[in-house]
Amino acid sequence: MPSPILTAVSVSKSFGPTTALAKLDLSIHPGEVVALMGANGAGKSTFVKILSGVYQPDGGTLTLCGKPYQPASTQGAKRLGIATVHQSIADAVVPTLSIADNLLLDRLCDTASPWSVPSQARHDAARPLAERVGLDVDLSAPLASLSLAAQQLVTLARALASHPTLLILDEPTASLSAPEAERLFALLDQLRGEGVAILLVSHRLGDLRRIADRVTIVRDGRIVADLQPPIDFDAAVETMIGRPLPKHRASPPSDAATLAPCFSVRDLRLAADSIPFDLDVQCGEIVAIAGPVGGGKSRFARAIFGETRAIAGEMTLDGLPWRPRSPADAIRAGVFLAGEDRWRTSLFPDSVPFASIAGTLSFPFLSRWFRNGAVRRAQERHAAAEAIANFGIRCTGPDDRLTRLSGGNQQKVVLARWHAERARLLLLDEPFQGVDAGARADIVATLRRHAPERATIVFVGDLEEAFEIADRVVHFDRATLDRLSTTDLVPLVH
Repeated sequence: MPSPILTAVSVSKSFGPTTALAKLDLSIHPGEVVALMGANGAGKSTFVKILSGVYQPDGGTLTLCGKPYQPASTQGAKRLGIATVHQSIADAVVPTLSIADNLLLDRLCDTASPWSVPSQARHDAARPLAERVGLDVDLSAPLASLSLAAQQLVTLARALASHPTLLILDEPTASLSAPEAERLFALLDQLRGEGVAILLVSHRLGDLRRIADRVTIVRDGRIVADLQPPIDFDAAVETMIGRPLPKHRASPPSDAATLAPCFSVRDLRLAADSIPFDLDVQCGEIVAIAGPVGGGKSRFARAIFGETRAIAGEMTLDGLPWRPRSPADAIRAGVFLAGEDRWRTSLFPDSVPFASIAGTLSFPFLSRWFRNGAVRRAQERHAAAEAIANFGIRCTGPDDRLTRLSGGNQQKVVLARWHAERARLLLLDEPFQGVDAGARADIVATLRRHAPERATIVFVGDLEEAFEIADRVVHFDRATLDRLSTTDLVPLVH
């Protein structure tokens, strides 16, 4: 076997009293795809950020292509041959700039580049980058006009523009449809053939089965297993979380057929070219709306939440017309939405003074919790402490900043926020993004424990996730809405 591209020996990193990495050892060879598995908070993202030049390690050594590797910045890491596609798209793009400028952002920020480059020249330089990842869009349009999935492809294209020796992908398919994910895998196959080493962080076992040459498992900041094919992924998950996953399937409430619907839609149309559809959700029931990325699920969720409008049809809540004028209307009525992109819809940047766990949880309910306008921090922290315990959020306490948490623990904070008060209708858009298998099982158990208090609609692109959580699964795209039995795991054909 050729010499490793990357070697990490006893790499350590702590944040105050919290040890994120404890003498981690890892090597990656040319043309090899290594999957890094670990529970939320195990140290995966910290290790990725050290390799990317975001953090400096407290101890240990890194070697890249046989030479000491000590990047001082993300740009320095790219110049030395390591490019990273982070889980949070917001970390890597500027929404107000054009797609072309985002594709060329590293080049434009390089002090060695010209101060001014004509627009046509930028488009000509950006077009091959977009084509390489199958992105066929107007490059002059603002990046904010793209879907989350397309923005993810922009970050990937920009990473590949540096011709990396090692490509790091952190949850790269979280926002991609199945065809887009397969195009990504085909591109990774090509890169692997060219000798590029790939470090893949993903909680999706389907991704790992498709692309990984080797699976390395990290727990509590250390490598605890290094698995070669054939890989038993069920055993790998148990090694990762330190316990077996529960083997159960959701079942509808016994009295669901006799209950009046809590939420109903009739002849609803979300777009001009869509077919009207009906839907009833009973009190105490969890219904999964499953379908491809870009199929309209998120738009349906936002229409219920008052963020956008359907073009035709009616909605009712508890038998009364439901026409929220805004999300504030929805929250007052007990209709809560945990949005798909947590940083855009639910979390605050670190520069905001109240961007702590406690501040994030209380924000939607400030006017009800503190009617005189004065925020009582003790009450806020008490509510956050209860949420931390109920959702198993790994942190040091209610005052922890969100940026210090792993992606999975950030997602738990988002879900905990919408359990701080009792919902009448809870909407969860891709609630398992960036969440490991063990945490997902814990979240499912928590959601089912609270399900009798409300109606719940979960919007997911992964059918396996839909059947894991739901009493009933409905397949959804822009043109149609079909009901499925939870016992019929069959291919969906239109």
